[in-house]
Amino acid sequence: MKTLTPDALAKLIARRRTFAIISHPDAGKTTLTEKLLLYGGAIHLAGSVKARRAARHATSDWMALEQQRGISVTSSVMQFEYLGYQVNLLDTPGHADFSEDTYRTLVAADSAVMLLDNRRGVEERTRQLFDVCKMRQMPIFSFVNKCDRPGGDPLQLIGDVEADLGLGIHPVTWPITTGSGFVGVADRRRKEVLMFDRGKDHGASLVQIRRIPLDDGTLADVIGSDALATLRNELDLLDAAGHPWDEEAIRAGTLSPMFFGSALTNFGVEPFLHDFLEVAPGPLPRQVEDGDDVQPTDPEFTGFVFKIQANMDPKHRDRIAFVRVCSGRFEAGMTVTLARTKKTLRLAQPQQFLARERVEIEEAFPGDVIGILDRGNLRVSDSISLKGDVVFSGIPRFAPSHFSRVVIADPLRRKHLDTGLRQLGEEGAVQVFYQDSIAGPVPIVGAVGLLQFDVLMFRLENEYGAPCRLEPLPFRHARWVRGSDEAIEQLVEGRARMRLFDAKQQSIILFEDEWALRHTLNKGEGLEFFEASP
Repeated sequence: MKTLTPDALAKLIARRRTFAIISHPDAGKTTLTEKLLLYGGAIHLAGSVKARRAARHATSDWMALEQQRGISVTSSVMQFEYLGYQVNLLDTPGHADFSEDTYRTLVAADSAVMLLDNRRGVEERTRQLFDVCKMRQMPIFSFVNKCDRPGGDPLQLIGDVEADLGLGIHPVTWPITTGSGFVGVADRRRKEVLMFDRGKDHGASLVQIRRIPLDDGTLADVIGSDALATLRNELDLLDAAGHPWDEEAIRAGTLSPMFFGSALTNFGVEPFLHDFLEVAPGPLPRQVEDGDDVQPTDPEFTGFVFKIQANMDPKHRDRIAFVRVCSGRFEAGMTVTLARTKKTLRLAQPQQFLARERVEIEEAFPGDVIGILDRGNLRVSDSISLKGDVVFSGIPRFAPSHFSRVVIADPLRRKHLDTGLRQLGEEGAVQVFYQDSIAGPVPIVGAVGLLQFDVLMFRLENEYGAPCRLEPLPFRHARWVRGSDEAIEQLVEGRARMRLFDAKQQSIILFEDEWALRHTLNKGEGLEFFEASP
């Protein structure tokens, strides 16, 4: 294995930027992702998510169901080089029904871009995801989107964000609006105005930027004297009463640089990308369950699995484990130890991604996300290292709140159904349980959100040839339980409860309501209960 000097490794690490975009549904997250790829040179023509006559689709929405519905239902990884940086962009589903996938992906990121609608500000989904970032003290950069249309007062929006999230805001760019609408932004750090030319291809290609110093005497002729007067007053107010620029506070996650723009028209996207890459942190230390944090500059390779995706290439029925590299240097073909089983694995044919498109790589460094062809050995949250003595912490797990019985349309396709449920359960698309019966185990699926069931049925039919229907069950709460079979069976006697088994043969009890849950927890002496799989 080729060795690197500590200085050479540190320089490679410093070039990495790994971040996730978080937002409420319909704030334009997938469109912004597309435009960052456009400006980063990863694609040459941006797709359109909503244009009915468009033959293209958003790059990050590679799954057929995503293209049909115009929403993201699974996380995507997009990687490209730009301005000397190696960028790892993690696009996450905005819909709350796919919270598990989003939360797991956030664990693999070093910073987050919080996307806000200029008319709605902070919405419920944004608030939930922000709380996850705040808990991890993750640096957050804000992008106020859709400034090409009338929106709320930007000063009021800043006040609302600060009050709602308890987060300081420092506007880096400021919107300029004239009688013809949104025409550019003022760059506060560089003391200049950036004027954008509106293209004729609806944002599919780059827009030209004209830079004018703020103290240029011709600026009034360009944007009008009234707009210039308003701009100067607002900038003076921000200088006097706003939060000052503080990189230490930004890295601590207590101050968020804010940018204004329109992902649809490309206005403000390039200035944001430049400043974000300059200020955002490189790979950060990672917490482990026992011992000191793993530093990215540690020479020994370590990483963890934060996502598994089956059938990215339907022709080959492949299964990809997404690994965040945490320390050291990864080399193709290296042998590592899986901490959970202590078994050794040879990591051959590693890949990097632009959504579903992939390219084989020879090496990777902390901050990078690599795809490993997996034959069923890896699970979400697995830790891998050379010795198998590192176990990373912080991968969230959730108890489902919706349950349905799976009924196969054609009993002769039962093996296909079992294969699909096993692989999709390992992927984390749903949680799969089984109920004992005389005829054999009956599959029961659990989900955090109901849209997960739609995705499940679509993928079972289209990827595994196992069309089925779901019969909803009346249960809303679940607890894993440890103890004697006799004691567990006594607990579930009567109505409002059901005992199931998960893929590891652990017992789980379902409850119809909170009363049944509380009553059982109080009654279950000598038993251990867990909100997530122990």
